[in-house]
Amino acid sequence: MSAVVKVAGFSRAHALYKAADVRAIERLALDRCAISGIELMERAGRRAWQCAGTRWPRLSKIAVLCGSGNNGGDGFVVARLAAQAGLQPQVFALGDLEQIQGDAKIALHRLTEFGVTIRPAQEFHGADFELVVDGLFGTGLSRALQGQAARMVHLANNAQAARLALDVPSGLHADTGRALGEVFASDLTVSFVGLKQGLFTGDGRQYCGHVIFDDLQIPSLAYETIPVRGWRLDLASLLAARERPLGARDVRAHKGDFGHVLVVGGEHGFGGAARLCAEAAARCGAGLISVATRAVHVPALIAARAELMAHAVERADQLQALVDAASVVAVGPGLGREPWAQQLLATTLACAKPLVVDADALNLIAGKHLDILPAQCVLTPHPGEAARLLNSTTAAVQADRFAAIAALVDRYQRVVLLKGAGTLVAQPGGAVQVIEGGNPGMASGGMGDVLTGIIAALLAQGLSPIDAAVYGAALHAQAADEAAYSGGERGLLAGDLLVPLRRLVDRL
Repeated sequence: MSAVVKVAGFSRAHALYKAADVRAIERLALDRCAISGIELMERAGRRAWQCAGTRWPRLSKIAVLCGSGNNGGDGFVVARLAAQAGLQPQVFALGDLEQIQGDAKIALHRLTEFGVTIRPAQEFHGADFELVVDGLFGTGLSRALQGQAARMVHLANNAQAARLALDVPSGLHADTGRALGEVFASDLTVSFVGLKQGLFTGDGRQYCGHVIFDDLQIPSLAYETIPVRGWRLDLASLLAARERPLGARDVRAHKGDFGHVLVVGGEHGFGGAARLCAEAAARCGAGLISVATRAVHVPALIAARAELMAHAVERADQLQALVDAASVVAVGPGLGREPWAQQLLATTLACAKPLVVDADALNLIAGKHLDILPAQCVLTPHPGEAARLLNSTTAAVQADRFAAIAALVDRYQRVVLLKGAGTLVAQPGGAVQVIEGGNPGMASGGMGDVLTGIIAALLAQGLSPIDAAVYGAALHAQAADEAAYSGGERGLLAGDLLVPLRRLVDRL
């Protein structure tokens, strides 16, 4: 892979684009950088074949599915390289070969000159292959696969074979990450020129498998005028690209130096949510942690975690002194939507202190006046809560998560963290940041409460709302992955994240 250009502390391997942006970069490479289209196609096919050989070194039976465009051309190159390596790839092409034009036609000619026969799509039956390569459609698809294309993808997905996608799995929308219908379920996706943002969130997380990027040695000139739409980040990349945001603690430090987090929540039956949030804040380094909750929960909270200062709050006037004493407030875990919750939320919103708003607090502010939110505020909705904030539907949010977070930021003018597979974080005027990591074991109660506590603790220690949200989401995902690695995904509990969190936050 060629050297990549550093942008804002990160490289091209972290930058995200829309499909149209990548096509613009390719045009600039052709027009200004003296690179031919067939040379880019050769580089793409060569890199994909190299990745396949590294991942599956003992391949012998390979099927390459090719469309009539440039993605098919990449597939023709892969097939030729496989043949040159002494294998006998079987190539199945959609449509009329006579209709293939441009660089793909050159790649096809080079393949047939090598003696490889191109078979029609209907002859592909999926069985008896060790690897199926998807070179059907790439980035250009905007509707569901139909006919032979849908049939081929369905057969490939149900075959006992490894699967490699060239650039974007066919059937996945490159910009939104939405499955358009049948989608090629890749084990490995090799993406070229610029990473497509849809690979890393929503359905993209399901169908792309492991993603490898190659810029095909395109010079920086071709990228300079094309805006980066977002960044894909994890804890490792954040720590590698930036100075430690918290840094080492002064030996003279005391608890007052690291903030006082107040957690407001825990309606009857939901005291555990408040406790998880509070304990996560404690494990992530906040100096003091208070909890304002129903009186019935106080003994259990203190018994479970003596370091928490649990306060019985049955009326809004009992909350004011606690809010005044805090430096950061996290409101929503287990809050409910009854009059008690509404009164506590109103008092909290009036405090003008850094605030993390989660769970039912989000549901209660949906449809309210937007000036009620403090300036330093992080909203952390899951897709259902985001739908209520936007007066939309969960399905619409998930269909285009990038559009949803843009709408939330535009409407509320605050930092927003949209939870889900491929968590998104954004602020007014900034690029979207996609947090990698995390696993399906996180689909259990209390995970969001832990995230709220992490973000509140980082705010309390001086991070800005956007940095607290980004680092908080990265810590949350990494802690979940480490907890799942040691004990498995199924049965993973939110409380299991607290032990790795303590170690991971110390890296900040």
